[in-house]
Amino acid sequence: MRRRDLLKVFAGGMATWPLEVHAQKTVPVIGYLSSRSPDVEGALRTPFLKALEAAGFVVGRDVLIEYRFSDGRQDLLRELAIDLVRRSVSVLVATDRPSAVAAKTATSTIPTVFTSGDDPVHLGLVKSLSHPGGNATGFHIFTTQLGPKRLGLVRDLLPGPGLIAFVVDSNNASSSQQVEEMQSAAKALGQPLLVFRVGSESELDDVFSAMVQQKVSAVLYGAATFFQVVSAHLIALAAQHKIPACYEWRDPVVEGGLMSYNADRDEIGRQLGAYAARILKGAKPSDLPVGVSSKFIFVINVSTAKALGLSLSPAFLARADEIIE
Repeated sequence: MRRRDLLKVFAGGMATWPLEVHAQKTVPVIGYLSSRSPDVEGALRTPFLKALEAAGFVVGRDVLIEYRFSDGRQDLLRELAIDLVRRSVSVLVATDRPSAVAAKTATSTIPTVFTSGDDPVHLGLVKSLSHPGGNATGFHIFTTQLGPKRLGLVRDLLPGPGLIAFVVDSNNASSSQQVEEMQSAAKALGQPLLVFRVGSESELDDVFSAMVQQKVSAVLYGAATFFQVVSAHLIALAAQHKIPACYEWRDPVVEGGLMSYNADRDEIGRQLGAYAARILKGAKPSDLPVGVSSKFIFVINVSTAKALGLSLSPAFLARADEIIE
């Protein structure tokens, strides 16, 4: 496939605007980069756009947005980031760790706002949280460190601990660290843990078949945008094999998954939009400290729990920030 055709395929949702908008005035352009799909990105993009508008930037009037989505293909991100840089966007917004790393490799000059579940200092995105020191700033949302918390929630839900599976994306650079942290947490709890590594959606059916053979009591997923892109498949497999599953984000729970625990995506989207707006108004990324997650939400779907034959105690339900009927 030619490069031009590739960009057409993976630009999903690229903003296009009438020529008269450009004729009336020159407006800044935001480059929006994500390793998710356009549909999955909606939960983050909506509060992002609202925050821009609240700051005085109405899309199509005061600002334009060029969207690039890789649909879970991390190998495409660098090319997509370079394409946005070539278009001389005013601000580059990278909404996950893989996108943030791609943006970092693509430009050292265009102001960049990112989110990352991994430590942005360790990744080399910034010099420090309080003084980013370069062209990038953003938000550290701790997603990769929440596995042990999710493990504890699953154990509290199950009538007996049994064998719990932990599935990670073999293409994700942080997966090995996540496995180590989860194994340490499981060992401290005396919890048997079975680790699976998957590199493509086609492997998921075999993984679930292996879980059934091993009589797994529940499954947790590691932090990875890949699992967000294939969440519909994961939900269907969990329902088919009647295996309780804990996800990273709220979205799969709304669609029929059992439970999730993570940062509040509305808050993250608002923060991204607010920082992008401040930069458009003249702020320098080096002067904007990297924010950290301040709100976490536990979501549970009681209808799915009933379908799985799980009994939810009042005490357990009281811990939920959101209950989906």
